[in-house]
Amino acid sequence: MSIQSYRDLDVWNVAMDLAASCYKATREFPREEMFGLTSQIRRAASSIPANIAEGYGRNSTREFLRHLSIARGSLMELETHVLLALRVNRMEPPDSRPLLELAERVSRMLFNLKISLEKRL
Repeated sequence: MSIQSYRDLDVWNVAMDLAASCYKATREFPREEMFGLTSQIRRAASSIPANIAEGYGRNSTREFLRHLSIARGSLMELETHVLLALRVNRMEPPDSRPLLELAERVSRMLFNLKISLEKRL
């Protein structure tokens, strides 16, 4: 399959799945967290596929790599917020486990795409 758009990238699709899962997981957070953990988790999660798409759209391998690095940073931020939600009892392990597993998958995919793109430089 040839890549015609960022939407054809597996990593973008899995990152979108992760973001959607984060929105669902935070739906039951207390109202008092709306501007705290809920917002932080959602913003970090949505930033991952957004940066993948933006980097792809730059039409420059170096710019794409830079945005993949930003996406990875957002991924680490997301993991931290999920782990914090666990520690402060806003999320239970059965709810966080799928998010952390998807995050790990996205991390591996970002790394592999980065390696592939670096070979083009």
